[in-house]
Amino acid sequence: MSKHITHWIGGRSVATAGAAPRRGDIFDPATGRITGQVDFAETTEVDQAVAAAVSAFGDWRNASVAKRTAVLFAFRELLNNRKDELASIIVAEHGKVHTDALGEIGRGLEVVEYACGIPQLLMGGFTEQASTGIDVYSIRQPLGPVAIISPFNFPAMVPMWFFPIAIAAGNSVVLKPSEKDPSASLFLAELWKEAGLPDGVFNVVHGDKVAVDRLLEHPDIKSVSFVGSTPIARYVYETGTRYGKRIQALGGAKNHMLVLPDADLDLTADAAVNAGFGSAGERCMAVSVLVAVDPIGDELVEKVKKRMADLTVGPGAMTESEMGPLVTGQHRDKVTSYVESGLADGAELVVDGRKHPITSEDHTGEPTAEGFWLGPTLFDHVKPGMSVYNDEIFGPVLAVVRVASYQEGLELINANPYGNGTAIFTNDGGAARRFQYEVEAGMIGINVPIPVPVAYYSFGGWKSSLFGDSHAYGRDGVHFFTRGKAVTQRWLDPSHGGINLGFPTNN
Repeated sequence: MSKHITHWIGGRSVATAGAAPRRGDIFDPATGRITGQVDFAETTEVDQAVAAAVSAFGDWRNASVAKRTAVLFAFRELLNNRKDELASIIVAEHGKVHTDALGEIGRGLEVVEYACGIPQLLMGGFTEQASTGIDVYSIRQPLGPVAIISPFNFPAMVPMWFFPIAIAAGNSVVLKPSEKDPSASLFLAELWKEAGLPDGVFNVVHGDKVAVDRLLEHPDIKSVSFVGSTPIARYVYETGTRYGKRIQALGGAKNHMLVLPDADLDLTADAAVNAGFGSAGERCMAVSVLVAVDPIGDELVEKVKKRMADLTVGPGAMTESEMGPLVTGQHRDKVTSYVESGLADGAELVVDGRKHPITSEDHTGEPTAEGFWLGPTLFDHVKPGMSVYNDEIFGPVLAVVRVASYQEGLELINANPYGNGTAIFTNDGGAARRFQYEVEAGMIGINVPIPVPVAYYSFGGWKSSLFGDSHAYGRDGVHFFTRGKAVTQRWLDPSHGGINLGFPTNN
């Protein structure tokens, strides 16, 4: 049965009065079939969601830290117990395999668990007798209603990079998820309600640029958190700051893996395939460029090629599938166009993903209906200037660049306009230490291909991969969703309280 996805405002599902004037189709990427429609918000629906967030903010801000923490713990338990359901929703709309969807939820849960420690995270400092009879201390307070604009590739994890900390710190939230896979956000909204979060603290509006622009300009929205492509991240940053908002906008990437001649090439090849083709390459931290320091290029390419041939590409709901389809037909066609442009630019097509067999549910080896399929693709002898090197492809296309030395590889990486994540594979500790010091990127992996930081550190890149000065989650996230105050106080007379022999409680 075709589903109808609409907005979540003030603790309930809210459909547009009458039929929504604009809607988007929701697809099953494995079959290409339309499985439902999602309402696109006009400014009226966005204003309703913001009004609900404004109305809820005062009481939620005034709720004790103990109360807020209790809701966070309840949400964490509900999500952990029902993660299989959420993973199935993600598979049905995004296309990634079930285990990958579970992994995404697990990484989001790490941030929820980090936010459960908000009493410790909000602690300020105190200096007694800074001057005669004067004490000075610091506190952190919530911003107010905040907006989150998240991409299609991680419909659960990326919102959870932001909203657990925002809510724990006492803010209210309006989430605008991707219209391509919107159902996960409503599942999370229902869990929040069940966990006891007051109505209006967490709201969801669906849509496109109309909703985004209204959130960026709305006078009651205090901050915007965004993850997406670099051009849109720049637009969000420039527009939001023009309207006086605090902005963290995470943009695109072109992540390199530098492989030195002393590296274990079997482990390196495993890592390259895992990082290049997991989630069909639709990850901002996917490895898209292998930088091979010769003479190991030929051997490394052969090892990667062999592993690619054994990958099982099929529907995400199938247990044996290792890689699913791309999210939409339009995106598949865009990624496929890079195969032609790579050939036209003179790169060597080692593995053509257009010919990779697709395992269907009846195991015929034929593509399932009109699914959005493209198998893992490998180019060798790629050079800067080629589109397969310059552009963020966001699909299962891995490019190999040959260099003669560590220094040439480092200079290649640092010359790239993106600076999200990068990795080095080597058994030389000195080379690894030098690399992490010299490379210009925000997240570094040493024999780790996808160096996404754990929740108590922070996620974010350099250069054109980040706009604003705040990374996601971790201590940066706490600071982003709060404002600091320094208080200087002096009391001229001591005070005396009454007698109360009852056990003190935290209410």
